Amino acid sequence: MTKENKKQGKLIVFSAPSGSGKTTIVRHLLKKEELNLEFSISATSRAKRGEEVHGKDYYFLSAKEFKTKIKNDEFLEWEEVYRDNFYGTLKTEVERIWAKGKNVIFDIDVSGGLRIKRKFPEETLAIFVKPPSIDELKIRLKKRKTESKDKISMRVAKASAELATAPLFDTIIVNDDLNKALIEAEKKVDDFINS
Repeated sequence: MTKENKKQGKLIVFSAPSGSGKTTIVRHLLKKEELNLEFSISATSRAKRGEEVHGKDYYFLSAKEFKTKIKNDEFLEWEEVYRDNFYGTLKTEVERIWAKGKNVIFDIDVSGGLRIKRKFPEETLAIFVKPPSIDELKIRLKKRKTESKDKISMRVAKASAELATAPLFDTIIVNDDLNKALIEAEKKVDDFINS
């Protein structure tokens, strides 16, 4: 990633515990044409689920392909979530979006978001979306009806650790009222892109 590329666009990172509403906020912002955003598609070594499409939902790689790309320094950031279960952001993905003259928006875990901010401090706006409380987070995760009690407990435990990282982000949006959170996110992103 060359210096010239960096000038072409900004990086907007949204991180949060699962159930905080970051994906809803990111989807809303992508509809705002004046923000000129494009979603960064992550790479993963996990298997496709359901109707997922390579190059649309994720770039699906084998664990071996993923490890080769790590060795070749092809990732902006990456993480091994479980043994041989990797997630990451390919440098070529950011370059592809910047080449179109667009700004990159990420819906990414806390550690990945902070790594991007460290690598590109001037070009990145790192936003942490905070649930009003852990109890509210539990309620939201249960309402989804997509996960077992054990999985919800695991996510809630992880959320406590993730909430501790909130002060490391440029800004925190408390999502206790979705409409207010959407307006706040839009204003913060707009101000950053036009600064």
